[in-house]
Amino acid sequence: MKHFASLTAIAFLSLAACSSGPEEPSATASASADVEDIATEAPSADASEAAPVAAPAAVLGLEGLGDLKIGKPVPKGSTWAERGAQTSDACRTVSSPEYPGVYAIVEDGAVRRITLGQNSKVKLAEGIGVGATEKEVQGWFAGFRSEPHKYESAPAKYLTAPNARPGESALRFEIKSDGRVGLIHVGEMPVLAYVEGCA
Repeated sequence: MKHFASLTAIAFLSLAACSSGPEEPSATASASADVEDIATEAPSADASEAAPVAAPAAVLGLEGLGDLKIGKPVPKGSTWAERGAQTSDACRTVSSPEYPGVYAIVEDGAVRRITLGQNSKVKLAEGIGVGATEKEVQGWFAGFRSEPHKYESAPAKYLTAPNARPGESALRFEIKSDGRVGLIHVGEMPVLAYVEGCA
């Protein structure tokens, strides 16, 4: 009986200790509060610096640019359209106000090449854009075939991916006589190598 009374007293004291004083939040409640505090804080400078520099749509890849895809028709309802450039039944060029300095060549109803020109801010995933040096290009794309430029004297040249062939999307650079990239093309041969739009 004495033993039972001691146990009761210990249980009572334990209960009193648990309920005395201000309530402390449980680990779960504390963690929830911390999450709420983090959620309501403004993003730090570090978070904004970690954001991507360019949206994926502003990157030219072997598959295309945004909704414009190599080997596919120009998407219906897109901003890509003929705008006073070369147009014929066999070959036409399209451009979009969303991508200044960029045009595409369409043959047989499908996009065969996309070209980045002088005013384009679009770049390749590697960060290479119009105005990059030949050295920067060679740093990423060693082994490209070199051919003399049709209209400019050396060191102007064309640098073309070794896998450039019909039915396979490839990359081609036009290096100007100042040693900088003047144009970047992605597309399928033989359209990839056209030197004057549709020719």
